[in-house]
Amino acid sequence: MSFQTTDLCDANEALLASGKLRVLQPIFRHFGGLTRFAGPIVTLKLFEDNSLVRKVLEAPGQGQVLVVDGGGSLRCALVGDQLAELGVRNGWAGVLVFGCIRDSKAIGALELGVLALATHPLKTIKRNVGEQGITVNFAGARISAGEWLYADEDGTLISESPLT
Repeated sequence: MSFQTTDLCDANEALLASGKLRVLQPIFRHFGGLTRFAGPIVTLKLFEDNSLVRKVLEAPGQGQVLVVDGGGSLRCALVGDQLAELGVRNGWAGVLVFGCIRDSKAIGALELGVLALATHPLKTIKRNVGEQGITVNFAGARISAGEWLYADEDGTLISESPLT
């Protein structure tokens, strides 16, 4: 990846002003082996149940980024090394979790972008509850399926369409 979020912001001030390009609040930490990643977004909204995360990451990713609105829960992890490895095997560019991950050392060795609030050793319970493909809101921004996520060391951007 050759983009920088700072340059994308500078070059797209009109999109920022119109809300077509949004900057997430700097609340996420990088855990994956890739700190710079981008792709079209697939959204999930769930709470302390990662059943749908597995289901989505088992499908071909084709360079997409999974955005998981986990309600900001800090009580368990929504992604661990096994799910992250699924993402790598199936061609996902990255995962952004508004919640926690676990197995951070193993995830750090994978060629996958992973952003999350924190780590937590506890796994989720499995209830197969959640929604896919809906608009979510967290970190000061609205995020919809089909939009684009750009992440690097300086921040995370959400764009209604691919940026050049």
